[in-house]
Amino acid sequence: MSFRIKLRRALVIVFSAAAVATAWVVVDPAYAATGQVTGLAGKCVDVAGANTADGTQIQLYTCNGTNAQQWTVGSDGTIRALGKCMDVKYSGTADGTRIHLWTCNGTGAQTWTYDSSRRLVNPQSNKCLDVTGWNTADGTPLQIWSCHSGDNQKWNLPSGTPPPSGAKMAAPYLYLGWGNPPSVSTVMSATGIRQFTMAFMLSGGGCTPMWDSSRPLTGGVDQQVINQIRANGGEIEISFGGWSGNKLGPNCSSASALAGAYQQVINAYNLKFIDIDIENTDEFENEVVQDRILDALRIVKQNNPGIKTIITFGTSQSGPSWWGTRLINRSRDLQANIDNFTIMPFDFGCPGSMYTCTVNATEGLKNALKSAYGWSDATAYAHIGISGMNGLSDQQELTSVQSWNDIRNWANSNHIARLAFWSVNRDRPCPGGGVRSDCSGISQGDWQFTSITAGFTG
Repeated sequence: MSFRIKLRRALVIVFSAAAVATAWVVVDPAYAATGQVTGLAGKCVDVAGANTADGTQIQLYTCNGTNAQQWTVGSDGTIRALGKCMDVKYSGTADGTRIHLWTCNGTGAQTWTYDSSRRLVNPQSNKCLDVTGWNTADGTPLQIWSCHSGDNQKWNLPSGTPPPSGAKMAAPYLYLGWGNPPSVSTVMSATGIRQFTMAFMLSGGGCTPMWDSSRPLTGGVDQQVINQIRANGGEIEISFGGWSGNKLGPNCSSASALAGAYQQVINAYNLKFIDIDIENTDEFENEVVQDRILDALRIVKQNNPGIKTIITFGTSQSGPSWWGTRLINRSRDLQANIDNFTIMPFDFGCPGSMYTCTVNATEGLKNALKSAYGWSDATAYAHIGISGMNGLSDQQELTSVQSWNDIRNWANSNHIARLAFWSVNRDRPCPGGGVRSDCSGISQGDWQFTSITAGFTG
């Protein structure tokens, strides 16, 4: 069995802490701030007539302190008032599409990100929340419009607003199946890391999820470690799939069955994040299974308001392979509404600098996303993740401490959304030790790659 079996990653799905299995359920967004959203001429975003009916116009209006102007901005990407969500009408993408109030449903029409120019961007359309015609009169409807630098697209959010949708994820992989798993309390205390990606969730037979196909979904060592992470103020992603093993994607007979398996894990751990590592010929290089996974994620989105999804997959030095490009394009065609596409820039024949190879591959991913979705550079970066391998890879590529620091700095300067590596188990020195499960094969400090990752802010 190749060591690479445990190197690869997965899809990330970020879930509401109160995720449940029924569609069209309203839940409170995690890490929310509530108050007025003000814009042009100092006026407020307002629900017309304080009407809670689906389809009620959202407009600009003189601030008056009523509940119609009290917006809850959550890290799940929603903006809510009167128990419902700010929504792009009919999921439109054209300039001039109106904004209205609608029952929260977890779709891309209700997802917003707040950028450094104080604009509220709807990633699905790649358009900005806009005051129609620059009109400052009370009752002026709001719409989406191509983003620009004008004041009619600048907004001030409530004090204490959390990071926007697609909030940055610094989440190195931790594996409990081998590699002398370290104490998470020790690692968290030493590095400041607050999030881990736990690997791997596989099939325990058919469409039943189990850790590594052998450990129980709940009640075992995996849950004990997750409880410890959370007790220390941290959070987890769970990684489905990987390079090898008996995976859920091929074993679940349909998209709905696969979505049900994902849902079991979501419910068991009240997940905010899920990482689906789509690899090898059984999933990644299989059109039927690729589509099944994407359709399952679309169902999960519908059933769990606030869920975010990240697909993690291998790459060439220049960006996604044919299979990776297909995955991106099919995510668009099937309206899977994936939030983040993470590449694994290692074991891809890099002849020299892993920093250079990683940046080149990530730029190739950016271009593929722009081509598929029509996004700007900034929006594409906001949907990107990098998941590297610390120290020596199976192909003897060398990601040094300095290289990883440079990659982290590049990721921060370009505001991508996720940074991970395989794995915390290996984040220990063993210079000359080769490719091992419990150390990096190079000279380094204990947990040095994890410390660098903890400095990822996006």
